[in-house]
Amino acid sequence: MKYRVDKDSLGNVKIPATAYYGPFTARAQKQYHVTGRPAHVNLITAFVMIKRSAAVANIKTRAIDKKLGTTIISACDKILSGKFHDQFVVDAINSGAGTAFNMNTNEVIANVALEILHKRKGQYEFLHPNDHVNMSQSSNDTFPTAMHVAILSSLKDTILAIDGLIKSLSKKARQFATFKKIGRTHLMDALPVMLGSEFAAYATSITKAKNAILFAQKELEFVALGGTAVGTGANTPRGYRNAAIAELAKISKLSLKPERDMQHALQSKFAIANISSALRNLALEINKIANDIRLMASGPIAGLSELEIPVVHAGSSIMPGKVNPSLAECMNMICFNIIGNDTAVAHAVQAGQFELNVMLPGMLKCILESTDMLKNFVPIFSANLIDGLGANKKKLQQNIENSPVIVTMLSPKIGYQKSAELFKESLKTGKTIRELAVSKKLLTSKEIDALLR
Repeated sequence: MKYRVDKDSLGNVKIPATAYYGPFTARAQKQYHVTGRPAHVNLITAFVMIKRSAAVANIKTRAIDKKLGTTIISACDKILSGKFHDQFVVDAINSGAGTAFNMNTNEVIANVALEILHKRKGQYEFLHPNDHVNMSQSSNDTFPTAMHVAILSSLKDTILAIDGLIKSLSKKARQFATFKKIGRTHLMDALPVMLGSEFAAYATSITKAKNAILFAQKELEFVALGGTAVGTGANTPRGYRNAAIAELAKISKLSLKPERDMQHALQSKFAIANISSALRNLALEINKIANDIRLMASGPIAGLSELEIPVVHAGSSIMPGKVNPSLAECMNMICFNIIGNDTAVAHAVQAGQFELNVMLPGMLKCILESTDMLKNFVPIFSANLIDGLGANKKKLQQNIENSPVIVTMLSPKIGYQKSAELFKESLKTGKTIRELAVSKKLLTSKEIDALLR
């Protein structure tokens, strides 16, 4: 491999000749062996959009030479077209405050810009990663801003996936609207309900969870850009902040606004904690639904066998014909991971000190991982499991007839005492409440039907 030698404030560093990153990135590569994964594509995109917006604002405020500024913009446009993503090599979890990733971005943009100027990579005396690409910025304000932009971008697909799940659950609620089943509390028989109403309740839960996410994401629209170091706005020209954020809103197609209190924007990660907990709460609701489906589909002989699940692949490598609720189990594992990610975010949010929370890369990695799992798998869960569920009508009706708890519906007519006696006798003899009530001439079968209806 051929190398070039780049120089930074710490000295000379050997860099692969073809690399667009520079000395800071090369040093960081040696230190941050953590996840084995580079930054999320949405973070790369967000950061490059920030650098482009900063260059536009710096030109408008005459803080940068117009030729240098427009060259930086052209370099950003090349990267935003999908090129050079392999040059963002710093691990997803890297230095505190994400400084390593900010500098990785600065160096890549600088070297792409140098090529546009017909200069060699590393000739930073002509266009510098810090002096020009990072002008009017700090990792303190760019990384928090990039976090918000990356999460908002990821949430677009996540919300679409959630909408699909709500639609599938609502469709199943209508399909099962006439199917009666035994309700359960404490895992014990309770009063009958409609299978359709059970699924309608699931749809309501997911709708509420989605609304909480939509509410939480509103806080993410307020960004820290322009706060530079510790929220002071140091080294920014007059008018820069509003110009940069307006340009970022335009290019990202997001409703971004300046955070009113810049110190708050850097020291507090309240908005990040909110969106993380909203994703966790969604996971809790989906997890409950997946568990219910697994239980209702258990069997086909020794379980509840109330639902029939679609076959997506063989259930066992040794037991022929076995069908497992594999998609529900996968969803369980995804939900467990989202809950764990929120725990990590919660610890990171409270770990900031004084004017800056430095735990940003860890928070972002967790949230983007959660949104990715949701947007990738929820559509499969909806289409290949929920949409294909069937109801075992015979088993559902049989459970209602055989369960002594339906005596509750008769007690207004025959009284609590007689109802309790019927309940005990049903358990002892195995006869149904209907059989006992009719044989004792307490009620007719027609009267029982009317009460159960």
